[in-house]
Amino acid sequence: MCHRLLHSVKNTHRPVKRHDTGGSCAESIDFQYKEEDQYIPIIEINSVCSMAASDSFREKQGCRSSSNMASPSELKLGQKLNEGKTKQIFELADEPGYVLVQSKDQITAGNAARKDQMEGKAAIANRTTSCVFKLLQEAGIKTAFVRQQSEKAFVAAHCEMIPIEWVCRRVATGSFLKRNPGVKEGYRFSPLKMEMFFKDDANNDPQWSEEQLLETKLSLAGLTIGRCEVDIMNRSTVAIFEVLERAWATQNCTLVDMKIEFGVNVSTKEIVLADVIDNDSWRLWPAGDRSQQKDKQVYRDLKEVTPEAMQMVKRNFEWVSESVKRLLEPQASGRVVVLMGSISDTAHCEKIRKACGSYGIPCDLRVTSAHKGPDETVRIKAEYEGDGVPTVFVAVAGRSNGLGPVMSGNTVYPVINCPPITPNWGAQDIWSSLRMPSGLGCSTVLSPEAAAQFAAQIFGLSDHLVWSKLRASMLNTWVSLKQADKKLQACSL
Repeated sequence: MCHRLLHSVKNTHRPVKRHDTGGSCAESIDFQYKEEDQYIPIIEINSVCSMAASDSFREKQGCRSSSNMASPSELKLGQKLNEGKTKQIFELADEPGYVLVQSKDQITAGNAARKDQMEGKAAIANRTTSCVFKLLQEAGIKTAFVRQQSEKAFVAAHCEMIPIEWVCRRVATGSFLKRNPGVKEGYRFSPLKMEMFFKDDANNDPQWSEEQLLETKLSLAGLTIGRCEVDIMNRSTVAIFEVLERAWATQNCTLVDMKIEFGVNVSTKEIVLADVIDNDSWRLWPAGDRSQQKDKQVYRDLKEVTPEAMQMVKRNFEWVSESVKRLLEPQASGRVVVLMGSISDTAHCEKIRKACGSYGIPCDLRVTSAHKGPDETVRIKAEYEGDGVPTVFVAVAGRSNGLGPVMSGNTVYPVINCPPITPNWGAQDIWSSLRMPSGLGCSTVLSPEAAAQFAAQIFGLSDHLVWSKLRASMLNTWVSLKQADKKLQACSL
């Protein structure tokens, strides 16, 4: 995702090396020895046969590619932009502004102080990364990922990488305990603990503060990394962790910590999540039990690397690769049913349906009047209660709202009032939605979009995919405000 920083960093306090993120910098300091520079032989590739168009391949991988999947059966590669411990990055001659990220079968730890070949790792890592980025993109997180191109490679937007690893921790373990003596393993961080590490192999990827990053005044792809950009990366890291944490919780697996990297898209000049997120990037403890850990820490902890030990490590990676596919599956299906008192309210209701669609929630529109046809209203209610699908009813009725109260008094499903207020009588009509008889619990939301969001929040309690869209929307709203403030301040100056 993009080539590493290929020019010198202005005003930096330490030299920047071109390197990869094969091992977590947060954990590399657990090893007090460094690898001597040496050449890692690779097989040069001139083209990659795309399997993107094959439905059987996508089904086998369990992670369907984006709709903009390239149709040509072969990609023409340009120059190699970078090579690290676990991947190679190539320009795409026929797709300016994009690169091919090709994984390798090498596994490393301690900044490659330990390294071994693990046959099949490239394909496993590529599947994992592709599914994770698909999950994040469908939620609404901006990433450099474009599509899975082949078994071992994916296409990404060309970025200049910011030489910082952002580490987010929910549970204290590993190198954090060594750097913070007195903290017991298992200490739970609420809110999440954020750390950053400057990517510098020669100095064991030292931990940095925000002040150090700001004073360095990094400039990448024409964007200077200042307070706004640091805050965006900080806030985005937390949101990304929380989305993946909630997703892994559906598999009864604890996301203990993880590291991610950001890049500046050379075309759009915006900061996006880049690099890879695979089993090298996190700690995963099934049932919250460290003894069952499935991540690369198993490899780090090996006292001796034997064929049997490497098979165990590979099985763990395969388990993660298979499990991550299930993160794309909704845990519970649900729907919103909008009941309108008159067909004249259709435009108002269509706004609700469109907003529900943005959260991936099906929405039915029905016409019924609790005043003029109460028996039909109750019959429609029973129709939706009878199939067992979790349902949120939205009552849209102007003038005297009878729909909401009648529905709320006859169902245990949530009911939301969303009356189409008119300028003439709105101030009087609204009270029929606000003042409920005792024993009724329907809420009132005036905005159609907000009514859909409220319904999504209800479904998000049991569906991590809906929850992730809500979380990403909250992040994107915050980022847009941050960027607007930056532009305003620049104009004021």
